[in-house]
Amino acid sequence: MKKEEWILPYIKQNARLFVLVVFLGAVTIFSAAFLMFTSGFLISKAATRPENILLIYVPIVAVRTFGIARSVSRYVERLIGHHIILKIVSDMRVRLYNMLEPGALMLRSRFRTGDMLGILSEDIEHLQDAFLKTIFPAISALLLYAVSVIALGFFSWPFAILLAVYLFVLVVLFPVVSLLVTRAKNAKLKSGRNVLYSRLTDAVMGVSDWMFSGRRHAFIDSYEKEENTWFELERKKHRFTRWRDFAAQCLVAGLILLMLFWTAGQHANGELARTMIAAFVLVVFPLTEAFLPLSDALGEVPGYQDSIKRMNKVAPQPESSQTESAADRLDLKDVTLAFRDVTFSYDNTSQVLNHFSFTLRQGEKMALLGRSGSGKSTSLALIEGALKPDSGSVTLNGVETAFLKDQIADAVAVLNQKPHLFDTSILNNIRLGNGKASDEDVRRAAKQVKLHDYIESLPDGYHTSVQETGIRFSGGERQRIALARILLQDTPIIILDEPTVGLDPITERELMETVFEVLKGKTILWITHHLAGVEAADKIVFLENGKTEMEGTHEELLATNERYRRLYHLDVPVK
Repeated sequence: MKKEEWILPYIKQNARLFVLVVFLGAVTIFSAAFLMFTSGFLISKAATRPENILLIYVPIVAVRTFGIARSVSRYVERLIGHHIILKIVSDMRVRLYNMLEPGALMLRSRFRTGDMLGILSEDIEHLQDAFLKTIFPAISALLLYAVSVIALGFFSWPFAILLAVYLFVLVVLFPVVSLLVTRAKNAKLKSGRNVLYSRLTDAVMGVSDWMFSGRRHAFIDSYEKEENTWFELERKKHRFTRWRDFAAQCLVAGLILLMLFWTAGQHANGELARTMIAAFVLVVFPLTEAFLPLSDALGEVPGYQDSIKRMNKVAPQPESSQTESAADRLDLKDVTLAFRDVTFSYDNTSQVLNHFSFTLRQGEKMALLGRSGSGKSTSLALIEGALKPDSGSVTLNGVETAFLKDQIADAVAVLNQKPHLFDTSILNNIRLGNGKASDEDVRRAAKQVKLHDYIESLPDGYHTSVQETGIRFSGGERQRIALARILLQDTPIIILDEPTVGLDPITERELMETVFEVLKGKTILWITHHLAGVEAADKIVFLENGKTEMEGTHEELLATNERYRRLYHLDVPVK
């Protein structure tokens, strides 16, 4: 599969602006160089006590011109450069979100929350430095290196070649060595940072368990130990950087002495005026100032590569051209859900589903039973298209659900164990099922789920706030609000994902009676772990070890299967 690219496409899209930024960067450096050159000449010329101020008027004007040009070009370069980068980072975030969103339901099965936090908060931000701290400065510096050597060649080609070799150490050799040395250190630092992200995220989510277990001090000590290990790696990296920078400064000092020796020799030979000595020596400072950051810039490349790898790891790749035509082949009026010989496992571990098959036609009601870990939730993820089977197929009217993507919401609605209610009005929470629904449509749905009278009894009626996470309502009432959403969504298939978990028996019975009453004519797949109320289903499938252990109607299984009869009477005692 073709890997996603996160650098070149954006350079191509903004090629003209990139060229302009590099050009402005070069203008800034050249302005700084000529500022020092003319300043050195001006100081030397002024020291000779010229008879007329006009003799040094030109270098005075040049100093002012180059000083202003340096500031203006630097400002414009930063302005355009940051504009490009902010736009690119924004596009990257949108692009990454669009890659993650279709498979959001399966992210938790593939990545820990801390890993995702590291990608979204660290890697995208890190890639902006690839442009600001590496690409722009590197191109400008290499351009300056070539022009400086050529310009010096007009005075002395032997010295220009010598200077090219000398600067090669600073411009190429130092950055390459820095890249090789810091590659392993950067990888370890990034890996350690992600581990800290993951551990901290786990701790925050399970803070109550840490508190009640009495092991919070053990966790803090362990976390601080890992953090200190990470800090030690960072200190080693900084030590290398300090020694490298010290060596680079020594090279700069040597370059200044070399330039001073050459200019003095040129003056002694009568080939260079003495007023040019300071000009040539001072120009070394702004030039080397552009070369010194190259080591840091190239040293960050492994970090950028690591970020790109992690982003590519979470980004799903294009599957097939079948996606484009899937919506056209899906008839939402008469939908058949089929599992055909489905096998699935997570990360090549033991199989969750093993050659599992069933067919659910329009209007049928099926109860899918099994113990925790038997594959019920995995079956739901396969229907939603969040997972793809290792073998076999999960289809809606012959179209594999993995290829339906956005269209799956038009065919399938899910009533979860704990539906989320947003901190807004009841009206808005119900209308979430269909944004185009009128207030009357919302009221009609509430009446169907037998919640209208209760809502009307509230002080603000349908405009009553449900408060954060819906704490105003009981579990049964929250489920009825979610059921009203599903009625507005009006999909042909409804999946009930253990919606009665945590409810008392009376509320559970009343809720399920309402569900089956208002969803007449809909295809219902009821995922549950116990048998109370399963007699309302047209057929029952019992999953165990990823295979169909029992299958049939309630009456058939009750009459012919001793195990089913025993399990049913445990959940529904004989009166």
